[in-house]
Formats: sequence, structure tokens, C-alpha cells
Amino acid sequence: MALNLNRVMLAGNLTRDPQVRFLANEKAVAEFGLAINRRFKDANGQPKEETTFVDVETWGRTAELVGQYLTKGRGCFVEGRLKLDSWDDKESGQKRSKLRVVADNVQFTDSKGAEIRSDGAPRAAASGDRAEGNDRSDHADSDVRPSPARPVAPAAGAGDDEPPF
Repeated sequence: MALNLNRVMLAGNLTRDPQVRFLANEKAVAEFGLAINRRFKDANGQPKEETTFVDVETWGRTAELVGQYLTKGRGCFVEGRLKLDSWDDKESGQKRSKLRVVADNVQFTDSKGAEIRSDGAPRAAASGDRAEGNDRSDHADSDVRPSPARPVAPAAGAGDDEPPF
């Protein structure tokens, strides 16, 4: 029996603000682009850089939090799986496909990172703790977490409308 594994881990910066939609069943889905830079030296020892652009989607409470707190240029770490979407192009009649990442976990990695609870408030917790309240049945282990190297932001005042970081 062959072993199958579909797991992706990426760290980069958002190329655009997340687009959040709500489906008829009131589930949220967020889509955003991620740019991942790779620095290396070519055969002549000259420094080079290449950028890979990846489309990412996430569901449920994680999608809502991504839409609320992440913006273009912010850094994040994404853990999830690859998904291949296929369709027929209505104009050309050709079969089209696109590979994307479906994120189960999202961590903020830039200096504004903070752990966010499902009610939108920050919480003081160990960096390995998972966010509460993700109700997606197909991705029940999804969450939004800070980078382990980042301190958790202090709790904001009760009436603050601003993000806590």
C-alpha cells in the first residue's frame, strides 16, 4: 500500500488584502495571495532572489480572523494542504486548472503578530496553544496563532475597536 501525504508549510507576505465571502450556510471563506522569497547564489556565486506566488484559502472562524487582522504586506506562516481546482473555460472551451493551498493553520509572523481568540480578543497563552472556537467540520483543527518567537500582546480595553496589536 502506498503512503499518501498532502501537507504544505509556507511563510511569506500577503500580496493583497484577504477577500472574505460568506456562503449560504453562513460559513466564511477567505482568499489571499502569498509571496515567498528564496535567496540563493547562482553558479558564479552571485546572489539571486526568486519569488513564488501562491493562492491560499481558509475557512470558518480562521477565515474571519484572517480577513479582520491580516492585510497586504503582512507576514504569515501557513500550514495546510494542496488542492487542485479544475474547470472548463467558457470563452476558449479549454480545460483549466489551478493549484492552491487550503490553510488549516495561520500564524501572524511580523512585528504586529498576536494570538487571537475566536471572539477576536487577544489572550495570554503559551505559544503552542491553539485558538478556540473553530467550528469547521472539515478542518476542525484550524486556528490562527502567532509565531512562537513573538510575545503575546497584552489585553486591550473592553471598549476598544482597534486591533489589540
